[in-house]
Amino acid sequence: MMEATALSIGKSVLSGALGLAKSAVAEEVALQLGVQRDKAFVTDELEMMQSFLMVAHDEQGEHNKVARTWVKQVRDVAYDVEDSLQDFVVRVDKLSWWRIPRMLLDRRHVAKQMKELRTKVVDVSQRNLRYGLIKGSSSTQHAADAAPTAADAAMFGVDEARQAAKQHRSRSDLARLISTEGDDQIGVIGVWGTSGSVGHSSIISEAYENPNIKLSFPCRAWIRVERPFHPNEFVQSIMEQFRATAIGVVDFPLELEAEKARHEFAHEYSRYVNKKRYLIVLTGLSTIEEWHRIKTCLLENKLGSRIVVSTEHVEVASLCPGQESIVSELKQLSAEQTIYAFYRQSSHGVTYPSKPASSSSKLPNIAENEIQEDQSNADVDGNITVQKRFTRTYTMTGVLEEFQLIGREKEKSDIIELIGEQARTHQFQVIVVWGMGGLGKTTLIKNVFQSKEVNGLFEKYAFVTVLRPFKLEELLRSLALQLDANKGSMDFAGDTQKNIALMGVADLIEVLGRRSEGKSCLIVLDDLSSTAEWDEILPRLRTMRDLVVVITTRREDIAKHCCKKPKCIHLLNGLEENNAITLFTRKVFKNMTTDLAEQYPALVEPAKLILKKCNGLPLAIVTIGGFLADQPTKTAAEWRKLNEHISVELDMNPKFEVIKTVLMKSYDGLPYYLKSCFLYMSIFPEDRNVSRRRLAYRWIAEGYAQDKATADRYFMELVERSMILPTQQSVCSIQGFDSCQLHDLIRDISIAESMEENLVFRLEEGCSSNTHGAVRHLAISSNWEGDERELESTVELSRIRSLTVFGKWKPFYISDKMRFLRVLDLEGTEGLRNHHLEHIGELLHLRFLSLRGCHEIFYLPDSVGNLRQLETLDIKGTGIAMLPRTTIKLSKLCYLHAGSGSGDNEKSYFSKCEDICEMQRDLCVGCCSLDLSDLDGFGRCEAFHLVCCLMYPNIIRGIENSGVKVPRGTRKLKALRTLRYVHLAWGTAIIKEIKGLTGLQKLGVVGINKKNGPGFCSAISSLSHLESLSVRSGDGLNGCLDGMYTAPENLQSLKLSGSLEKLPEWIKGLQNLVKLKLELSKLSGNLETMQVLGNLQNLSILGLWDDGFKIDVLRFQTGLFRRLTVLDLFYSRMEIKLVEFEEESMPNLELLTLSLGDTEIAFSGLELLQSIKEVRLSVHSYLFGTPKSSKNGGNEKMGKTLYEYMKREEERNKPMQDKVRQELQAQLDRNKNRPVLKVQ
Repeated sequence: MMEATALSIGKSVLSGALGLAKSAVAEEVALQLGVQRDKAFVTDELEMMQSFLMVAHDEQGEHNKVARTWVKQVRDVAYDVEDSLQDFVVRVDKLSWWRIPRMLLDRRHVAKQMKELRTKVVDVSQRNLRYGLIKGSSSTQHAADAAPTAADAAMFGVDEARQAAKQHRSRSDLARLISTEGDDQIGVIGVWGTSGSVGHSSIISEAYENPNIKLSFPCRAWIRVERPFHPNEFVQSIMEQFRATAIGVVDFPLELEAEKARHEFAHEYSRYVNKKRYLIVLTGLSTIEEWHRIKTCLLENKLGSRIVVSTEHVEVASLCPGQESIVSELKQLSAEQTIYAFYRQSSHGVTYPSKPASSSSKLPNIAENEIQEDQSNADVDGNITVQKRFTRTYTMTGVLEEFQLIGREKEKSDIIELIGEQARTHQFQVIVVWGMGGLGKTTLIKNVFQSKEVNGLFEKYAFVTVLRPFKLEELLRSLALQLDANKGSMDFAGDTQKNIALMGVADLIEVLGRRSEGKSCLIVLDDLSSTAEWDEILPRLRTMRDLVVVITTRREDIAKHCCKKPKCIHLLNGLEENNAITLFTRKVFKNMTTDLAEQYPALVEPAKLILKKCNGLPLAIVTIGGFLADQPTKTAAEWRKLNEHISVELDMNPKFEVIKTVLMKSYDGLPYYLKSCFLYMSIFPEDRNVSRRRLAYRWIAEGYAQDKATADRYFMELVERSMILPTQQSVCSIQGFDSCQLHDLIRDISIAESMEENLVFRLEEGCSSNTHGAVRHLAISSNWEGDERELESTVELSRIRSLTVFGKWKPFYISDKMRFLRVLDLEGTEGLRNHHLEHIGELLHLRFLSLRGCHEIFYLPDSVGNLRQLETLDIKGTGIAMLPRTTIKLSKLCYLHAGSGSGDNEKSYFSKCEDICEMQRDLCVGCCSLDLSDLDGFGRCEAFHLVCCLMYPNIIRGIENSGVKVPRGTRKLKALRTLRYVHLAWGTAIIKEIKGLTGLQKLGVVGINKKNGPGFCSAISSLSHLESLSVRSGDGLNGCLDGMYTAPENLQSLKLSGSLEKLPEWIKGLQNLVKLKLELSKLSGNLETMQVLGNLQNLSILGLWDDGFKIDVLRFQTGLFRRLTVLDLFYSRMEIKLVEFEEESMPNLELLTLSLGDTEIAFSGLELLQSIKEVRLSVHSYLFGTPKSSKNGGNEKMGKTLYEYMKREEERNKPMQDKVRQELQAQLDRNKNRPVLKVQ
């Protein structure tokens, strides 16, 4: 069962509130403000609510409308508690000796707030007790469950039965109810009393021992329901009691000899009972779900058998006989204690799943080989019943069967080849195919399973869908049934042994071993959803020696858990664009010959828009194509309209329901802590690449993750579950992926779910202007043109926790009403100026502030020092060169990103003077003219401050915006973990500050030279926790880094930008180094350098970027770079005669990226790379790179003249690109791995 979104969000918010409430800071604040008792009470109540929520899922509370409402109220109270406690912390942080008189006022305010909070918490707790929403929510719950309310009595007809008994002075007799002649179906009688089970046994026993009952029902059994319920033991008990009660009454031929062919006995038992009436008494039944499980073990013999169910729950008693049951009074024990019987006057329509459909009857569009929900609900005769509902198998197989292999020919061939290769080992082997829901994994593997090539490899076959909830016994039973079938058969209900239906796990394992002995077997486990399932299945399959198991799953972590051979793990991606168009066209026009471009040119553009939404997902392509095929007209206007409203269609159109069902399964399967992280993604615009860094820091600020390591783990979990798609730009990341996107259709789900929970609201063109209440995260899109009044009337600003702005800035976006704002993300915002940030220090709860890419921001106000809760400050890509002195007050600051990281070239004295004169001239023109437009939005005073205090000093020192100056006292920021980029040209004091930051894990500096180099090396040697180091210098690094004798032993990532004559000696000792990038080092081709790097035992990612010189041979020698998986070569204006890969060099290299600008180059040895999977080639202008725009709108920000120049350069470079491509392709074609060449 999947967890509801409301419950997940509630758990997440409660965890954050409790974490704060229990913190040492909160304890200290409560002590200072005199509210310890109230705080303790609120904390205890929150803990209790959290416990309720943790069991709500198991109790199915989230499926009750009242319970869902309560869960949302708990969530809102938790939000209020967390905000208030955080507000108390902020108040105490602000106190100083001269503000002590305000303590009394603060105490009064806090005491009042605390009482309000306490009242809210009590109210929401009382609602749970009042309505009995979650079991175990009070000490009196058991009694409450047993004793019905007046509403219960009225609902189930008990009041009418009581009145009838009084009026007619008559009661029903249980023995008469049991023996009453009716139809020939099983009759069920539910027994319930107002005082639990008191008096049940005596009444039922009197009827059970009645002589007439004994004669009418020769087979009788009295059984108490045990938990957990074991069908085998249940049936065995019935058999034993039937034999005992039948002795002397009828002939019961069976003997219970010690383990006498138990399966034979089961078969004889079912044949015998089919001829005799029986009476079974069940006591202790507590849920209707238990009753449904028990029913599968009871035989319908068409002789009028009876079952008496004793329960303490009125609803269970009323439902067991059937929906149309009636109630009558059996016996009144006292004024408050009465026992009632629920039964049907005619038992017509009460059916049991003991008589299955014949094996020839099949549900449409359901694969014969796959049992749906309750896949092996077998009766004791061994028959199988397909019941309840169509599942995921229908959604994929039924929809995709028509065009199942368009664009999948290569995947099919590869998997068949892989199966054949593993089969020839005659050992236990595992192959896994994984990918997001809707890609057609089941369809592909089913086609492989049925192919002639695979049929000739094995003697036994089985194809099983792993259903929810997972039942090992049922899965093994399904395998046993299939492996007993004729070779190649996939018919579950074929010629099988009847006794398998009653076998337990141990017996089924024995059967599997016996039936597979000496046989080669292929088993497909479709849709495995957890590692725990595999851990249960694996030991049972190990008894089968000559076995190949093929698994399909949506999750990468499951794939890697099940299979330890990377070559046997196959990632299924979306269809390529040409295959997607082919599939779409054939589905829409229902033939194989239609050419959309030739026959319907007007439909090409809208078709591409629709396919962009589908993003290669076959399920979506086929479903939408089928819908368009049924439309009477096929016009461009209709198709565009569908594309614009596709998210609405997903919700409203029944024909699209299959898409949402499949995609929602992945979402529903997320644990609660990932649901909040996933829904948070709906903040970002469509097609936006979102950096891992940005997400991680924001998740931490929101309380979704405790630290960077946890946030990174959550990110990778979402990738592994195919909920977010990694982007190709991040292939050189040490952590795997640096950025991600949402699939358009999954994004629609995240938007819908987050709006439903009031989690995220997007202000954009066409959005509803109705009041949306307590929204927590607000995103303002670039196309929203509203005003301040509309903003304040649409959302409740006082509840906003995060504000994200895309596009142009408007001054009213930040309001003093946003008291609890934690995240202010203005990355890339246009039109933001320094004066817009004057009051930012009033946002006392702010934890994350990003001005990244705001080019017109040149300084931060001193009030930034008031942001005592700030954890992340990102000002990279701004004009800020110096941090204000007040930043040393930010004691919680963990991550500081600044500057651009590009090295500065040393300028001559005359060059510096020339820059100053040019700046003075421009400033004077702007200030002296009446038109202030020359100042580009700056006021006169602001412009003078900017130039005189910031720009002039930078020019004198030769510093641009590549790094920042940190103030004296920065060493006090002991929480700081990331510091990038700091400019060392401001003097040696900067280096001393860095040396004091002993907790640093990531450091980036620019402006290093021979003068400050030794001091910097000394500082680095003392940073024992350093994991990542980036050093840039426009003047070169020769002699700058030689003073470091011992490098930090934990260093994993190193980036050096600047010319070097040779590598520093200490690099040889970096045995934990995973990633190295040498930029403009001029060491490419240096044989000694390559040997040093090749011997770094953990080096996995190597980047060599150089410009403007000649190399004879860049040789990668045999035996070097044993761990390297990614090689990134970026060369501009180079002449390289040969890049040579020797045999057995780079044995683990999987990805080679080549970026070439005006570079003559040749390659050899690509066919020798043992593990290569992909080569990416791009040829560009040496200065600007490729002219193709990014998905974030690169062309819009690029000058027209520059763009046209780059287009001309692309045309000029095309012949060279074609030549390199042909050479690469020729060598790759000779590689046994058949690697892919992608030209970008």
